[in-house]
Amino acid sequence: MPVADFEAARPQLTAVAFRLLGSVPDAEDAVQTTWLKAATATAPDDVRNPAAWLTTVLTRVCLDQLRARRRRREEPLFADLIPGAEAAADERYLRREKVSRALLVVLDRLTPPQRVAYVLHDLFDMPFREVAETLGTSEAAAKQHASRARRRIGGGPAPSSAPGDGEGDGDGRGGTESEAAVVDAFLAAAAGGDMDRMLALMTDDCVRTADPALLPPGAPAVVTGAREVAEETKYFTDRIHATVRMLVAGRPAHVIAPGGHALAVVDITVREGRVTRIALTRLPTTTPLAMHPPAR
Repeated sequence: MPVADFEAARPQLTAVAFRLLGSVPDAEDAVQTTWLKAATATAPDDVRNPAAWLTTVLTRVCLDQLRARRRRREEPLFADLIPGAEAAADERYLRREKVSRALLVVLDRLTPPQRVAYVLHDLFDMPFREVAETLGTSEAAAKQHASRARRRIGGGPAPSSAPGDGEGDGDGRGGTESEAAVVDAFLAAAAGGDMDRMLALMTDDCVRTADPALLPPGAPAVVTGAREVAEETKYFTDRIHATVRMLVAGRPAHVIAPGGHALAVVDITVREGRVTRIALTRLPTTTPLAMHPPAR
């Protein structure tokens, strides 16, 4: 394999590997391993597209890593389990390449074959025949893996109202369009440090609760009062910027996901157009997640 062919394909190989593994260091290692395999292997005589052949080699390397993670019960990759430097590298790549934060979170919940089938076919347009060869399965099975991935990524419709409520009334947790607009405006103000706007969007007795494990040592688990809550946000702007709206257990919420790795769920309760409560909780691996709005 000529070095020039490999270098020409490197950006796409890295893009594929990042979406398959969700980690810049792991993706770079997989690309390097692919080069070592390509440099010592005899490519088939009929290879007309070196980039496609290299992608197949790379995917098998990534598939081995994904399966090894599952054997070690190391997936998904949660943000608080990843060294800071690696998480920062993932965040920089995600922003630079405009990778969907929500999609990366959900991809971490797929089985290795589902993730490979979805990434290769739906994101990089690889024919199912080649996906099947890479997975070592039939074309029908590869299509089924991709279909199951789409269902998990897209999720189901979020409840629009609580039992007994009027149609579209919601439950106060960003379930209606008007509530979602308030939540989005509040998060935008928090991300920009707009104290006056945050105060205008909160009730005077607004409460912030949080799992102590998500807070710096000594930080209170409960903060009461709009100004106190607003003042606190300046210490968490990095997390605010890494927040994405998703379906969590079937209803709209926001997930803090630096570098595309889930850290916590932010539930914001809205009553009569103002934020009354903000709750930060850890995200169990068993909680169903989906993109919102559903992926198409």
